[in-house]
Amino acid sequence: MTAESARMSPPPGRRPPHRDRSEPLWVQILADLRRRIADNQFTEAFPGELDLVKQYQVSRHTVREALRRLRAEGLVTSARGRQPKVVEGVEIEQPTGLLYSLFAAVEATGLEQRSVVHTLDVRADGVVAVRLGLEESTPLVYLERLRMAGSEPLAVDRVWLPYELAAPLLEVDFGHTALYDEYAAVCGIHMTGGRENVRAVVPYAGERWLLDSPPGTAAFAIERLGCSHGRPVEWRHTLVRGDRFSLTTDLSTNTGYRLALASATAEKRGSVVSTRGASAAARR
Repeated sequence: MTAESARMSPPPGRRPPHRDRSEPLWVQILADLRRRIADNQFTEAFPGELDLVKQYQVSRHTVREALRRLRAEGLVTSARGRQPKVVEGVEIEQPTGLLYSLFAAVEATGLEQRSVVHTLDVRADGVVAVRLGLEESTPLVYLERLRMAGSEPLAVDRVWLPYELAAPLLEVDFGHTALYDEYAAVCGIHMTGGRENVRAVVPYAGERWLLDSPPGTAAFAIERLGCSHGRPVEWRHTLVRGDRFSLTTDLSTNTGYRLALASATAEKRGSVVSTRGASAAARR
């Protein structure tokens, strides 16, 4: 093989498009990229636009159209200034009506759940304190984490706990552990129920960046008041990627979900779906 022919040879596994076919070039490239993804040819990294232009010898516009279709199908994810990545293809499904654990829900799929802890400190928040039935100046333990499912960001999780109950948690490493497990083991607080509101929202730019979420992708904003035997012991706000998480309900005449009108604040970002909490042992 000459140096020139080697230079023009396609990369291993790539099938070049045929310009004499009736179907558009982007359709052929899309089909080939689907095949290569299914064959696990991009386990280390997915090529960027310019690399694909060189591989397939087509215009950047053609490559962008193929990538746009891959994103719409949920096969790859990308954001401005970041290399496209193959989506691991596992959706986290969570039944409603249970005091569920995001930690347990992720690991039940076979993916590793880990967290990048951004903040673990003590602070005052008058609004949250009132929601917990406390005086506005009451100190609270605050934990903020980026929750990961495998190698992909899944959720931004913010939790407030009464300091008088949760102070020992300030010494816990939350990189790979469930908050509810630690709350029970270290503080003797067992979660038994609560109330949760779920809203569909479009994340802000900073939230999209944290979640590595493509523009226009919706998210779930989940607010939870967690209780231990009727006593409020947790306020939580979680923003979950809508393309990687779903809520399911078994319907009956006595249980299930109910729809409620959004408050004036919530209407700015989406509608409210209010799910009923239930007493159930779970980890978070």
